[in-house]
Amino acid sequence: MTVPPGRRERKKAATRQKIADAALRLFLERGYDAVGIREVAAEADVAVTTLFSHFASKEALVFEQDENFEQRLTRAVTGRTPHEPLIPALRREIHALVRHCTADGAAPIWHMIDTSPALRGYEKSMRLRHAESLAAAVAADPGLSLSTTACRAIAAFVIDAFALARAADEPEAAVDEIFRMIEAAWDVATLSERA
Repeated sequence: MTVPPGRRERKKAATRQKIADAALRLFLERGYDAVGIREVAAEADVAVTTLFSHFASKEALVFEQDENFEQRLTRAVTGRTPHEPLIPALRREIHALVRHCTADGAAPIWHMIDTSPALRGYEKSMRLRHAESLAAAVAADPGLSLSTTACRAIAAFVIDAFALARAADEPEAAVDEIFRMIEAAWDVATLSERA
């Protein structure tokens, strides 16, 4: 049973969301590079120090779901039923994440990210971190006995599947196409580990 968040946690979450919403609104209206941190704080009606207590950088304001994204990926590994295969669980989560990131209204955000060197760089470092967390979750699974290299490769493929699919003309079909290749790589990796 999960314990509902207390008043303080709810207030922190509301403040964080208010800051992220204000930042995104300003970035989309005026352009990412044209908006400063002080302007975001003023728009959200918080102090700059409050903004930085919720977000480590200006780039992080755009990727405010970063931590949730990473947790969802690792939970796809750690939260699956005892005999549920890994790759279908990851495919299901990537499908859900891609649907979320390609929903109506997301295109202007991704255009902003794709046209900003700072945001592209941040996204790349974020994907590397997500791949490391996912690889660690796969490596820690007692039902899987893969080499560190195999865990890291599968994790990198899964993270790249998200990035490729969300940019594809048909994101859902792209996830399925990419995961057929990931399943083939997984079969090879698990076969070589059993040999």
